Amino acid sequence: MSDPILCLDDYERAAKGRLPRPIYQYYCGGAETNQSLRANRADFQRYEFVPRALVNVATRSTEATLFGEWYAAPFGIAPMGLSALATYRGDLVLARAAAKARIPMVMSATSLVRMEELAQVSPSAWFQAYMPGKIERIVALVDRVAAAGFKTLVFTVDVPVGANRENNVRAGFSTPLKPSLRLAWDGCIRPRWTIGTFLRTIAQHGMPHFENSFAERGAPILSANAERDFRARDNLDWSHFDLIRKRWTGKLVVKGLLAKEDAVLARDHGADGIVVSNHGGRQLDGAVSPVRALPEIVEALKGTIPVMMDSGVRRGTDVLKALALGADFVFVGRPFLYAAAMGGEAGVLHAASILQEEVARDLAMLGVTTIGEVGPEHIRKN
Repeated sequence: MSDPILCLDDYERAAKGRLPRPIYQYYCGGAETNQSLRANRADFQRYEFVPRALVNVATRSTEATLFGEWYAAPFGIAPMGLSALATYRGDLVLARAAAKARIPMVMSATSLVRMEELAQVSPSAWFQAYMPGKIERIVALVDRVAAAGFKTLVFTVDVPVGANRENNVRAGFSTPLKPSLRLAWDGCIRPRWTIGTFLRTIAQHGMPHFENSFAERGAPILSANAERDFRARDNLDWSHFDLIRKRWTGKLVVKGLLAKEDAVLARDHGADGIVVSNHGGRQLDGAVSPVRALPEIVEALKGTIPVMMDSGVRRGTDVLKALALGADFVFVGRPFLYAAAMGGEAGVLHAASILQEEVARDLAMLGVTTIGEVGPEHIRKN
């Protein structure tokens, strides 16, 4: 009998035994020494709660609003690349579950399902993009996202160059994956994944490709010779953001900010919101954790635009600590992907339910009835 799933961390332990080693390592690892990956969790422990007692919390609610939209909880599903390697048609699984749970979901640029298909399944989903380095390609991608029907575009800005993810190399992971005896063996010892995800995908849809990195289709996920398009984006600056802002008529969010100066620039250049993020510890190793950077950014923006955050959120207490530090909303990544790997749509719904129940319970013990009541008076730095 398998161990019960009681918290989000349980899904990771379970998924480690379900996914082939290279794929699991791609999901779980950070960059270089994993310093930022560890700090994202550890820095939540720097804060302790100051609960209030004898408060009537019988009518408490986890509801939240963001950009005028109502959500059942103050968290959503962060963009995660290669979700369709975790489970069959993983991006669609995440989108359908998010819609049923009434929380937002952000589709990743490095997805293996066409954005047009996901937008039909979940018209409320957001799309996250890594913008190309050439203006004509930026315009083409922005126009494609708009034509697909997305209303919120998330521009991730913390990837001017690819990260040094040594754990990927050691585990035999690459994009595209290169056929090898080692890769074949990793698949053979995980037959449920091989049959239920990889072979099922090929039988139903052919070889998966990087579908949404650019306006045109990218490389296949498995190839001995094909190379993924990593053309430089290290030339991007705020003038490119201005171009996107003029062309994109929906909500425009900047993701990957850690400096208060950049948060102010994003607002002044017309961003509708920002996501404080260090990419889950997957880019610059040693970058400050979002929860540590959050208070300064919130103070600098002074409530002018929504401030969201991701990286390291695993518990309802983490959600409430982020809200107490000034975040308007949080996004959670890896745990929902592990939940999809283990249980498909039902697994993601269960993960969302676990986190929402934790938030509701923690609100009661904190002595507040609504998300909006959570503030700096409810926490202390240890």
